[in-house]
Amino acid sequence: MLTPEQRDRLEVVLVSPRNPLNIGAVARAMANFSFSRLTVVAPYEAHWREARSAVGAPDLLRDAREAPTVAEAVAECTFVAGTGTRTHRQPVQPVLLLSDAAPVVAARLSDEGRAALVFGPEKHGLTRDDLSYCHVLIEIPTDPRQPSMNLGQAVAVCLYELVRPFGPNGPQNHARTDSPSSTSENLERLAGLIEEAMIAAGYSPRAMQPANRHDLRVLLRRLAPSALDTRRMMGLFRRIVRRLQHPSR
Repeated sequence: MLTPEQRDRLEVVLVSPRNPLNIGAVARAMANFSFSRLTVVAPYEAHWREARSAVGAPDLLRDAREAPTVAEAVAECTFVAGTGTRTHRQPVQPVLLLSDAAPVVAARLSDEGRAALVFGPEKHGLTRDDLSYCHVLIEIPTDPRQPSMNLGQAVAVCLYELVRPFGPNGPQNHARTDSPSSTSENLERLAGLIEEAMIAAGYSPRAMQPANRHDLRVLLRRLAPSALDTRRMMGLFRRIVRRLQHPSR
């Protein structure tokens, strides 16, 4: 079972939700399982905090963060898990069934890092760009004839899996590391430096830069460098950029 401190380190992130009632249902589900940190990214409706569906959780809805982008929403997190199905996309991130993913997320919370569960818009789910900020994709095993779930229900199912007692494959069996993981914000800074070096070296045409940026995000999260290794690589690429921009030095 997660401790109150671990639950406080989990961020539930809703990306561009359309229906305020769904946001309220998410807040209610979070209150059911004692989670309190909610971030809403670029909501469609301005008055979403007034949703009447947040039964028993009006304070949680009132205190929720609003962020303009996914990058800002997960900046302080060391582990980010997207949610969705593979019905309309083939993700490049590792895909975990919810039952297998819950111990992984719990282990990250046990390591005193911050984690995020990211849920996409009701209509189409997370985009390819949204997923580029995620270390893994969590898939809820639904019937192929009806793969999508209501947003509030999906959040409730995921949080239930996190709080129920784990079996022998629980988080206590996951190896801990001495060096903390890098935050999403620092991985973005490293990706920016690498991209700057690629541009200075004439690595690829300008038209390829968005694709390169996406691939860098995915690669860095797959490698999962520690905070210390990230700082070392940032120093390395800063020197490379300076040398490329000022070859006479």
